[in-house]
Amino acid sequence: MKPLLILSCLLLLNACSSSEKAKTVADSPTYTLIFMDKSVSVNANRTFINQKYQQAINDLVEQNIKRKGDKLAVYFIHENTAKARALTLTTRSEMDDVSSASPTDREAAQTAFDLALQREKAVFKRQIDAKLAQQNTAPSNQKTDIWASLPVIAEAAESGAAVAVYYLSDMIESASGPGRRDFGKQPPSGQAQASEWAKIDAEQLKQYAIGSPAITMILPFEPTSSVKENNPAITHYWQTLFGELGATQVEEQ
Repeated sequence: MKPLLILSCLLLLNACSSSEKAKTVADSPTYTLIFMDKSVSVNANRTFINQKYQQAINDLVEQNIKRKGDKLAVYFIHENTAKARALTLTTRSEMDDVSSASPTDREAAQTAFDLALQREKAVFKRQIDAKLAQQNTAPSNQKTDIWASLPVIAEAAESGAAVAVYYLSDMIESASGPGRRDFGKQPPSGQAQASEWAKIDAEQLKQYAIGSPAITMILPFEPTSSVKENNPAITHYWQTLFGELGATQVEEQ
């Protein structure tokens, strides 16, 4: 076989392989995790916080719920975060097979799927909003265990789905016990200490294989918040920690 022909065949095979990989990624489900802070430091019924979080819920549902099998789970953040699953939803809407259909039938099938999916999204949003409004008056509201979200993320990663994580929280870890952090009592003094603490903590938290999730921290602070209230060193701690554990993307909103 001539070298040029061999090269053409290899390029064709590589293109087909890349196309199949892209199709697999596009068709794979998304596993969305929402961690809602139900500790005493976050009041989701305050107008600014409620509006910001409702908009975030609307946006993440629109972005991540696209096909049958997309999953969404809500956990409450408080003293017992790992055991605080409040809601689990899975998309059921499915697009009909239109591979051999006429253009008119394809359009009709797409329209039917879009309508069914929008109805399902509306149900998801209502149920998540109800969880947002739910108050926690139990003693568990005195602590904020964000570390406990890591085994939850690791379990989601085991599903093989693309994992998207949203924290509706002030991210002020407040836990007791050896080696734990309480940012309410002792926050990092600056970005350097935040990085140092995050790297130390990552060593013991690497036992949780969280994979490579995309993580978004949606903070409840108004634009006029002071540094004492919205401490950038705390945000930097989480950005560093999540990055050390394998997150591909860590954003703050």
